[in-house]
Amino acid sequence: MAFLLVSAYLLLTHTQGVPVENGALLETLKSQVGLFSNKSEHYSAQVRPPGTSRRIPQTIIIGVRKGGTRALLEMLDIHPNIVVAATEVHFFDWDENYVKGIDWYRSLMPFSYGNQITIEKTPGYFTSPEAPERIHDMNSSIKLLLILRDPTERVISDYTQVYYNRVESRKPVQLFEDIVIKNGALNTKYKAIQRSLYDVHMEKWLKHFSLDQIHIVDGNTLIKDPLPELQKVERFLNLPSRIVSSNFYFNQTKGFYCIRSDGRERCLHESKGRPHPLVNNTVLEQLYSYFREHNAKFYRMVNHSFDWH
Repeated sequence: MAFLLVSAYLLLTHTQGVPVENGALLETLKSQVGLFSNKSEHYSAQVRPPGTSRRIPQTIIIGVRKGGTRALLEMLDIHPNIVVAATEVHFFDWDENYVKGIDWYRSLMPFSYGNQITIEKTPGYFTSPEAPERIHDMNSSIKLLLILRDPTERVISDYTQVYYNRVESRKPVQLFEDIVIKNGALNTKYKAIQRSLYDVHMEKWLKHFSLDQIHIVDGNTLIKDPLPELQKVERFLNLPSRIVSSNFYFNQTKGFYCIRSDGRERCLHESKGRPHPLVNNTVLEQLYSYFREHNAKFYRMVNHSFDWH
């Protein structure tokens, strides 16, 4: 970054030949540096690189929560023909955002060139009753990415995130079993369980989109061996194959794959990959049994089976 700032300073003083006040100089340098990268995360919010524009996403990662959406987005951002929104937008699932209109939504997208695909991800879309119709109204031919994992693992991961958030906020916490089991029976009204009923939610999406518009990424496989899953996404999006095995390395400390691109290495945030609590085997079997029928129905809906319990 220091090198880029110095280079920008020399370019600025050489081309303009006049002194610049410190504040204005800083902003101008930021603008100059912002032009040195074609990845959206490096752009200043005020700078529009020549030949680019903010565009409505051509692809959306619609979910699922705790399925690996952040990992998928970060890994796809390696591809030179993909730019990604930096934050979860929650446009189609939050009424207070949806009423702001499509121009507001577009304003939150990164700058992109004509040969690039803009992608945003909001895991809440998959379980939202309104999101399928709203996205269809925006673009009926859009391509959607849905990353899923074993529904029982997803429930435990969902609990784990809430648990750590409550601990960090110094709020009271409950054991997993005390939430999942009520009066000796499975608490099927627990939101984390409801989110794992993939067949129920998928049925709503298939009312608005054909199956060939929705590509399902196997979240369990993505964690263990990311490249094959990402190559499938490249084909689904009709992109040239640019993501390679050297873009990933296994981090023994974290226990999952990290990313290597553009001469730098990065791992997902420390909140990712947190250890799950040990769950009573009886409770696990109850969860497996409950999801079994829903999983079978989901397999039939998407014409594909997964290695889930």
